[in-house]
Amino acid sequence: MFIALHLSYGYGQVNENEGKEEKSHENQTTVLKQTTVFPQIHTNLNGMVREFVRTMYQDTKGNYWFGTNGNGIIRYDGQTLETITIEGIHPYMRVIEIVEDKAGNVWFGTSDGLIKYDGKKFTTFSKKEGLQDEEIWGLTIDKSGLIWVGAIDGVSHFDGEKFIPFSLPDLMVENPQHMLSDKLVFKIIEDKSGTIWLATDGNGIFKYNKGEFTHLTSKNGLTDNNAADILEDRHGNIWIGTFYGGISKFDGKTYTNFTKDGIIDGIEIGSLYEDSKGNIWFSVENQGVYRYDGTNFTQFTTENGLTTNGVLSIFEDNKQQLWFGTWQGICLYDGVKFMNAVEKEPWVK
Repeated sequence: MFIALHLSYGYGQVNENEGKEEKSHENQTTVLKQTTVFPQIHTNLNGMVREFVRTMYQDTKGNYWFGTNGNGIIRYDGQTLETITIEGIHPYMRVIEIVEDKAGNVWFGTSDGLIKYDGKKFTTFSKKEGLQDEEIWGLTIDKSGLIWVGAIDGVSHFDGEKFIPFSLPDLMVENPQHMLSDKLVFKIIEDKSGTIWLATDGNGIFKYNKGEFTHLTSKNGLTDNNAADILEDRHGNIWIGTFYGGISKFDGKTYTNFTKDGIIDGIEIGSLYEDSKGNIWFSVENQGVYRYDGTNFTQFTTENGLTTNGVLSIFEDNKQQLWFGTWQGICLYDGVKFMNAVEKEPWVK
């Protein structure tokens, strides 16, 4: 199962060559030699990624950040591609969310707590600082600068100094299918009206605005109670990708289920992303990625240059290039064709 594997805790096995470096006689660049879980057809960032990249981000200073599944944080600052070492943090940490605040601080939601980078140093926040649980999945910063953290044991507010638990209503759907925890929120976003949307682990979606909650479930229009990802587009539509019910668009009144309508193949949706042109991109289990241009959906697969049809993360850089983190390395789309990212960005090696 595509997304279920995406949730995996495993760090994989390391062989005796892991972490050793070898010189390429052709170009004399240093290549990190390590075991990978899947054959890496496209770049795996100079051998630094053993499993896959689950989130990518480019900050306002132009730094590229890659959050990996089991190999921590990787950064390219314009000169050096490197794995970040943080004191007290497990080297096989998973990085699930990356966001930036108005001051330019970059925040990482990880399996080892919340991490802040202020441009000079990394600061970690864990249970010792009041975090409910150190395994974080949902992370967003609202318009007021308040940080919302969705961890295994519940949601917290963080104002930069202290964590305050944020309780969801004691409402539960019938026969919930929790994957990890009945208190977990996978994804948190704030829409243009200031409403917070919290996509839970098997309990539908909660909307929160000015102290009032609305519970969206399969009984009142939600496609599936197991929401995997959620996105608001520039027109104010809410896109919802689910584990078992495909993808739908909610315009505030009506749900349109493109999977049920037969337009989209596959039921397991992830990695919702809106590019700078307003196109909506998303991945589907073993079906590659789809692009919606406001009128039509276009599907892209290995036949179009993707290294594999298992895509786990999507991101656009400041050159308007789209990056796709897959099971078998990182692909890049330049607006014309898909290719190995190293073809356009040699620094990924």
